[in-house]
Order: sequence, then structure tokens, then C-alpha cells
Amino acid sequence: MGGETIATPKAKSTYPKLSAHPIGQWIPNIYKDRIAAFYGGGQYETKNLRAMMKEGVASGSPHVKLSVWGAPNLSRPTFKEATSHNFKETSVGQSFGPSWSTHWFRVQLTVPKELADKELLELHWDANNEGMVWTKDGNPLQGLTGGGERIEWILPKSFRDGKEHIIYIEMACNGMFGNAPGGDSIQPPDPNKYFQLAKADIVAVNVVARHLYIDMWIIGDAAREFPTDSWEQHKALKVANQVIDAFELGNQDSIIKGRKIAEEYLGKDVSSYKVYKTGSKPLVYGIGQCHIDTCWLWPFAETKRKVARSWSNQCDLMDRYPEHRFAVSQAQQYKWLKECYPYVFDRVKEKVKKGTFQPVGGSWVEHDTNLPSGESLVRQFLYGQRLFESYFGERCRTFWLPDTFGYSSQLPQLCRLAGMTRFFTQKLSWNNINKFPHTTFNWVALDGSQVICHMAPAETYTAEANFGDVKRSVTQHKSMDQDETSLLVFGKGDGGGGPTWEHMEKLRRCRGMSDTVGLLPRVHMGDSVEDFFDRLEKRVDDGLDLVTWYGELYFELHRGTYTTQANNKYNNRRAEILLRDVELLATMSSIKSGYKYPKKDIDDMWENVLLCQFHDCLPGSSIEMCYDDSDKIYAEVFETGEKILKDLYKTLAVQNITSSSVRENILALNTMPWYRREVISIGSKQAGIAFGEGRLLTIKPFKISATSDVTVKQTGKIFVLQNDQLSVEVSGGAITSLYDRVEEREIIPKGGKANQLVIFDDKPLYWQAWDVEVFHLDSRKELPPGTTKIVQTDPHKVSVMTETKISDKSWAKTTITLAAALKGQQSYVEVHSEVEWREDMNFLKVEFPVDIRNTEASYETQYGIIRRPTHYNTTWDMAKFEVCCHKFADLSENGYGVSILNDSKYGFATVGNLMRLSLLRAPKAPDAHADMGRHNIKWAILPHKDTLGSTTVRTAYNFNNPIKLVESSSSVSTRTFENPIKLSGDSSLILDAVKRGEDDEDVSRGELAVRKGQSVILRIYESLGGRSKGTIETTLDVKKVWKTNILEDDEDVVEINDGKIAIILQPFEVATFRLQL
Repeated sequence: MGGETIATPKAKSTYPKLSAHPIGQWIPNIYKDRIAAFYGGGQYETKNLRAMMKEGVASGSPHVKLSVWGAPNLSRPTFKEATSHNFKETSVGQSFGPSWSTHWFRVQLTVPKELADKELLELHWDANNEGMVWTKDGNPLQGLTGGGERIEWILPKSFRDGKEHIIYIEMACNGMFGNAPGGDSIQPPDPNKYFQLAKADIVAVNVVARHLYIDMWIIGDAAREFPTDSWEQHKALKVANQVIDAFELGNQDSIIKGRKIAEEYLGKDVSSYKVYKTGSKPLVYGIGQCHIDTCWLWPFAETKRKVARSWSNQCDLMDRYPEHRFAVSQAQQYKWLKECYPYVFDRVKEKVKKGTFQPVGGSWVEHDTNLPSGESLVRQFLYGQRLFESYFGERCRTFWLPDTFGYSSQLPQLCRLAGMTRFFTQKLSWNNINKFPHTTFNWVALDGSQVICHMAPAETYTAEANFGDVKRSVTQHKSMDQDETSLLVFGKGDGGGGPTWEHMEKLRRCRGMSDTVGLLPRVHMGDSVEDFFDRLEKRVDDGLDLVTWYGELYFELHRGTYTTQANNKYNNRRAEILLRDVELLATMSSIKSGYKYPKKDIDDMWENVLLCQFHDCLPGSSIEMCYDDSDKIYAEVFETGEKILKDLYKTLAVQNITSSSVRENILALNTMPWYRREVISIGSKQAGIAFGEGRLLTIKPFKISATSDVTVKQTGKIFVLQNDQLSVEVSGGAITSLYDRVEEREIIPKGGKANQLVIFDDKPLYWQAWDVEVFHLDSRKELPPGTTKIVQTDPHKVSVMTETKISDKSWAKTTITLAAALKGQQSYVEVHSEVEWREDMNFLKVEFPVDIRNTEASYETQYGIIRRPTHYNTTWDMAKFEVCCHKFADLSENGYGVSILNDSKYGFATVGNLMRLSLLRAPKAPDAHADMGRHNIKWAILPHKDTLGSTTVRTAYNFNNPIKLVESSSSVSTRTFENPIKLSGDSSLILDAVKRGEDDEDVSRGELAVRKGQSVILRIYESLGGRSKGTIETTLDVKKVWKTNILEDDEDVVEINDGKIAIILQPFEVATFRLQL
């Protein structure tokens, strides 16, 4: 009863008394290096795991018999055309070329009996170039990449019957990244590359060994990349070495045993999609992607084949990996696929219906966003979304633009107006000065509209689905305090391809590892891009406040793309203006004159222009072949446009001027939406004044007064051009004085030289066509002028011209012109420079020092103004040493300012009081002849009272849309001198586009539901950043008015009274109105 001691048995220790032998500590680095040697190539590949990856190989006749036909003249024939020719016997080891040629192979396959029962049979084909596998009936099955990547095609079970089966392989003599010589892919392509067919084998794959290969790849990554102070890293090192120790060359059981050991670290279901079914919450969401540049280091025609090769691969992968979700943008590529490869398109359409192949982006191509006009950005979405809806029954909800060189400040507004609330990119991770601070955030446009923006923290859109990609999706995530999830966008890209089976297998193991040992962020497959953003939007609905970024997403790299390939940019600007004119005049004529609105021609024109706005074409970063293509495309646009205008002139009872002689019946064609009054030349040194606000303007004679309205005088080497408003002094080819006679103000600072041509050494760190680096500014040299002389002394206009030697091969003839001033209208100095440009890595600019002080300058962007610093206070300020502008840049202080207008230039800089317009570059890669040749460039110096206002905005429009002279017949209707649609009110309101409704019953091409009756679409925007009121006045018989989105969906009814529609626009708002007739 208490106090007693109860004896308890003690466990006997099995710990040995004596040490059996010495055991040393592992040397981690040695054991880590051992892992890669186990599954890698090199001296041990005949002794390590690689030696057991194949269970058998059949090569050459009778198992693999080859014959070939080479397409002539670098043509790309169809299957039917190619297979109609005689094929010549060939063999492995033969070479084929030259670059860009096509060779078709008939491949006769007979599976040997000893391989017929193997688990997996593949054809391994490698010629180090791209290819496509076709059935003998002409169905494209799968793309081939070459160079050891994606060289396999799985043989159908039906091929195992011992009989001969025929397939065809279409060989494209280019690699995934074109045909650059050597190892530098951006160098101009070698036109004479040849490709050796190195492999054409039937291979029986050891599936278990292939799985162990991936197991070891991922466990080895964990051993190498996990922190050395974590048990997870030590465990990975231990497991990997146990697998190696268990391996016996030639012993299949040892491979099975190795996989069993690997399960300790990866889990049991890593060879199946079931690995994603654990219910654990993931952080990283994998999305397959196949970024195909619509042109870049290859021409447009090759892209069409890349699309078919890449997308057929993904359809095949989806059949084998149910978790695979593949996001693809670019409506143009879908259209090409449907037209050129209907069999592949049908496969894609089936996968879209299942939800595994996911259209994203909503735009025609993955376009540049710096250079296209506002209306071009609208049409990217309009044409893109309409195609997606017509093909698949749904519009895109996510704007997808991972590789474009900066993002315009109005994109969030346009996205919302196109039905998209989210945006994906990653390109700002390339910034080479400042690190962008956010991953997931609200991006806000100039008008206040916002979208959720997510930038993949793995900082790539072509991830290899490696352990490190998953890891970086968290370690580089900059918004973890708000939302920790991210997208991992993986797959071969730029040149196409997309995800491979290896990517899918690696991600399965990453997920298994996360669920088994942890530490690695949990990745999930099977959700769409929309699922990811839906969760973000739900969190915002539930109260999450994401950080905000206002205005442009300026890219601190590739600033040279504002200038490179000047002719291409000139064609873009001219095409945008031509389309505006065509749509305006065709709209009015189709309603008033019974003219048939040329919808197909206009669509073709727009689709061609939108195509050339692809982010490697318009910016100037493609090979020369692409610009040969774009020149032809633009020529077709201009030819079609001029043909339409010729027909439209008939409805106006006018025609083009056919003679330079002065005529009585000359009128001016006007497409601007406001009153114009301009002095214009009408031939034989005579002038007239065009005035009015209709489509046709009356021209009255320019009266020559006793004292000339504009004069030019020479005193020694100094020239003075003067009208009633301005006095311009030219000395040494530069403007040394620009005096505002009305405001009594000198504009050029003392000692300053405006309109001074300067040249810079232009050798960026790597990306020649893309980049101009900050250090180029240190190499500035003024170009000394040659002779200056008076070249025009007409009563209405005077000019002086200066010849400038740039180098032994290059020169410029720069003409400074001043026209007579019109009362109540601001005069400006116009400049035209004819440049013969034969430089090598030099950059030509023109400078304008002005006596204006402000810490910010203003630049026209799409549908608005963006203000940027004129100082270098911070690295963020300095990074904007070269920026993008559209038709003008402006530097103003309270009460006065100066605008620089241009007709086709986009690069600009304002440093302090020095304004600088970029003119021409001379990079040598990837186009060795970029910008070489003759250029004609126009710009203007526009002084103005007060700060930046509608004077600059409208003058810039007029400068880019000069009045055109036409001849009239006696039957010209008085109504053509009137404008049936006018916009009055605040002068900041711009009527930017007038067109017919896309689905009007007399216009529709049947892609979507027809809308009864006729309608007119008006696009109006507020240009200066203030709340503005206006009135749309129309003489058309309008029944009802809607405010719509840019896709022309009716939203709000707008009241109309007696042909007047009162409107109010918020600062920088883009508004679309549909007038139902």
C-alpha cells in the first residue's frame, strides 16, 4: 500500500559495442556532380542510364527506306503538289539545302518483328532543321524541331503488323531560329546553309528508363538548388546517390528498383496526371505556351508552317497528358491555320471545345503597342475578338502580350472596351537599368480604367519547366504580401514548338516532390489562364487591394525600335491615314450616294496593316526578308486604297489632278473633322487658300499684296525668312533665331542652334536593331554644314536649302520653309530633309534648343498625352533618355511653348531645354542593310502661345493629312461642301474615325449575326486630359444613338434631338457611338 517499487523491464540496446569500420562524411559537391554524370552525355553515356534508354533500333533498308523531292526556287508547295513529283532515293548522311528551301521525303517504314511487341516505338528523325510529319493521305500530324529536340514521332499501333507503311516528312531548311551563321542567332541569315540528315531510325524506347531519367533530372536539381542547410537538400542528394548505387548496366530490374527509390522523394503518382489530384493548395499554375513570332528571323511564309507544326504537336500532347492546358494568342495565326491546314485547324477546334487548347489575347497579332495609332490598337482588338468569336463562339478575356517592347498608357482602357479585364506579360523583366517592382497589380490607363496585370515571376514566357522555374515563381515574386500565386508559362518559343513531353513529365515530378517532401512551391496543371485570373478577381471582389501602376509600362531596353527600319514606319503611318480617309469617304458615300461599302477590301487592308504591326516587324527588329515582304504588303494596301479612292471620287464628281497647269475647277479634298484654312500651292508658283469643313473645300486665289506676305533675305551667310508671325534666322545651316513677332519673344536661347543635325556612335551591348544605350549620348557630334542657298521665293512660300556631308557615302539636303501666315492661325517652320544614308552603326538626329523651362515634356501617344521628365534626378528618370512619341512632342511653360511635329518618326528625347528628334539608325543585325538608301523626312517647329493645347493637336493632324487637290466637274453637289457629321464644343475633342457598323446588313460579310439597317460608327476621344463637352451634329436620318464599346456592342442609349447629340467625355476617354439610321 504505497511506497513499494515496481520493477519495469528495460529495452536491451542493439547499438554495437565496437566500430565495424570507418565511415566518412559525404563531400557534397562530389556527390552532386556524380548525379549529372549518371544521366548526362559525354564519356560515360555508354555506361550510364543513357545506355539503357533504347530497347532496340532499326535503321536503313528494309526498315527505313528514304526518297526525296526538292522543291524548286525556295517554294513551299502543298502536299498534293509535292507528292505528285518523282522522288529520288536518298539516305542518312546526305545534306539538303540551301537555306529556306523545302525538301519532301517519302519514308517507307517496316517495323522488324523483334520490335513489334515493345511498349513504345518512335521514329527518330534529326536533320537539325524543322519538319512536319504527314500521313500518306495528306494529313499533317506533328512538327519536328531537330538538333536533338523534338525529333521523335510515335508510331501508330497499326504500323506493328510487319507490313510497309508510308509517311511523308516535309523538311524546311531552317532551324527554329532561322539560318544565322555560327552561334549568334540575330546575325543576318546565311543564304547557303545545308543540313545533314543525321538520323532516321525506328526506336523501341525503354519507357521505365525514360521515366527514371526525368526522376533523376528533378531530384538532381533539388540536390543542387535547395539550400544546403535544409534537410530536403540532403535527402535529395541521398536519394539520387542511392539510385545510382542501385543501377546495373543491362539490368532492367535495377532501373525498376531505382524508380522505387525515387518514389521516396517524388511520391508514387509522378508518371500520371493523378499527381495533381491530391487536393493540396498550389501556388504556381503551369500554362503551356508556344510563342511564335509572326515574323522575325524567318519570313511570314515560314510562320504559317511553324504554326501548323507547333499546334499539331500540342494536340498530340493533349491526348497523352490530360492535364495539359495550352494558351495561344494571335488571331492571324488561327486564320492562316484554317486556310492552309484545315486538318490541323479541325483538331485545334476540337481541343478548344474541350477546354484544353485556349485562345487568349483578343488581338490580331501580338503587336507592338508603342508605334501603332490609337485606331490601329482598336482594330487589333476588333479584328482579333471578332475572329475568335466567329471561330470558337467566345471572345478572349485576357490580353496576352509577353514579348512586346513596352506597353502604351491607354492599353488598360482599350482592353476594358474590348471586353478584357486582365493582362499578362513579362517583358519588363528585361529592363537593364531599374527592376520593375510588381508582379501582380492594377494597371491604370490615362482615363483611370484598370486591368489586373500579372507578370510571370519566372521572368520568361518560354520556361523549360525546370525545378528552378517553379522555384523562381515564388522567390522572384514581388507581390507576395498581396497574392502569392503566379503563372508559370512554359514551352519552346519565339520560333514555335511549345511544350514537350519532357516539360510535362518534369512538372509532374515537381508537384510530386512538393506533396512528398515540401519546400518546392506546389505547381498545378489543369487550370486555364482564365481560371487563374478568375481567382484573382474573386479575391479583389472579396476586398483585396492590389497595388497600382499609373500610365505607361516603359521598357528600359529596345529603345532603338522607335527608329529602326524608317521606311517601314513611314508606310505604317501612311497606311493608317489612308485607311481613315477611305473609311470616312466610303461611309458617307454608301449612305448618301448608293455606293457599295467595300467591306472586304477594307478588311483586307486592315488585316495587312495589323499584320505588319507585329512586335518584330513594325519596330524594325526582323531580318531583311521580312521587310521585302512588308514592302509588298504595304504596296498592296496602297494599291487597294487608291483604287477605292478613285471609285469614291466618282461619287463626289471629282478626279485626281492630271496636269500641273492652273485650272479653274480645282477643289481641295479634306478628311479632317474641323474647319481648315490653309495656303496651298496650285502649280506654276501660284497659290490659293483652301477653306471650309466639308469633304471638299473651296479654293480662293491667294492675293499678292504690295508688300509680300512672306520674304527671304540673304545678308552674307545669314538668311532671314519672315512672315507676319515669325522671323527665322538661318546661319551655318541651323536656325540661330526664331522670333515670335506677335508675342515678341525669342524662342532659341542665345548661342543655340536649332534644326542642327547631329550624329552618334551607335553600338549597343548586343541587340543591334533593338537597342540604343545611354552611353551613345557621350559620342555626340555636330554635322558641319555645307552651302546654304535660297531655293524658293514664291509670294506664298520661301525656302532655303543646306547641303550637309555626313560621310563619304552619306549626305543630307535640308530645306527650311516658311509659308505666308493666315490671321488667327498659328504659323510654323516646316523642314524637309532628303537623306542619302549609307552609314555603319551611326544614329542621326536633329536638335532644337528652346528657351523654355519645364521639368516635364509632353508627348502624343495613342488617344492622349504622356508627360515624361526632362531631367535625370533618378535612374527611373534617366532611363527615359529615348522615348516614343507619335505626331508631336511639346515643351511648354506657363504661357508659351514649342511643339515639334513629324510625319513618320517616333523616337524623341527632351533633356533640359534641348528637344531632339531621332531620324535614322544603321544597325547591321539582324538586317545587314537596315535603313540603307534614300529617305525623305518632314518635321516642323510650331511655337505657340499658352501651354500645350488643341492648336498643336490639330496642327499635327493637318501636318500628317495635307489637303489634296482634285479637279471637279460641273455636276459637283453643294452637299459635298458640307459635312453631314460635325463635332462641336470643346476643341480637345477629336473625331478620329468614321466607319460603317461591322454587322450592318448591307455591309456584313457573315462572320457574326447580321444587324438590321444601316449604322455609322464614330470614335471620339478627349486629347488633352480634361473633362470635355461637345455636340455631335448630323444631317443624317438618325433613329437612335448608342454609346458602344470598341467591339460595337450597344451599351447606353444616348439622346438625340433635332440631329444633335450632346456628349461629355472624361479626361483621355475614348468613346464610340453608333448612329442607327
